[in-house]
Amino acid sequence: MSIVTSPIDSVLYRSPDGPLELTVSDIGVQEVNWIGAPPSSAPQDEDSGPQQSLGLMADLVTQLDEYFAGERKEFDLPLDLQGTEFQKEVWQGLVNIPYGETVSYSQQAEMLGRSGSERAVASANGKNPVAIVLPCHRVIGADGSLRGYNGGLAAKQALLDLESGVALRKR
Repeated sequence: MSIVTSPIDSVLYRSPDGPLELTVSDIGVQEVNWIGAPPSSAPQDEDSGPQQSLGLMADLVTQLDEYFAGERKEFDLPLDLQGTEFQKEVWQGLVNIPYGETVSYSQQAEMLGRSGSERAVASANGKNPVAIVLPCHRVIGADGSLRGYNGGLAAKQALLDLESGVALRKR
């Protein structure tokens, strides 16, 4: 058995909160991953045709720049997510958490129609391959505390501060 993969491009992006590795394929964004976090992509099983990834990488960088400048609240990018169906459901559900707001893991599970599965939801969030684009940083503990984040809790707090306007007022 052979696995055919589409061309993949990867670059280092220096965010105000630390370096990110950006990875795109011809299909879409595969990773926005904090440097030092475990890689989350897996090989694809289909060839996606002509290389489209260079334009997509430029779009991703532009949208991240706009986000960190406080000018973008939602991302408009095709995604090429590699994970289980449950993980993909959890990750796609993250876009329903409004910019500048937070929910608990149990609230996120309820939003997905999966009450009582907050631990599984938290585990899936921990494997989110496209941090920031799919905003798992907006999910916090039921008591309001920050819980695990691949970029570290300081990065999570910085993203929440940015979205609440705190970071922009400091600049």
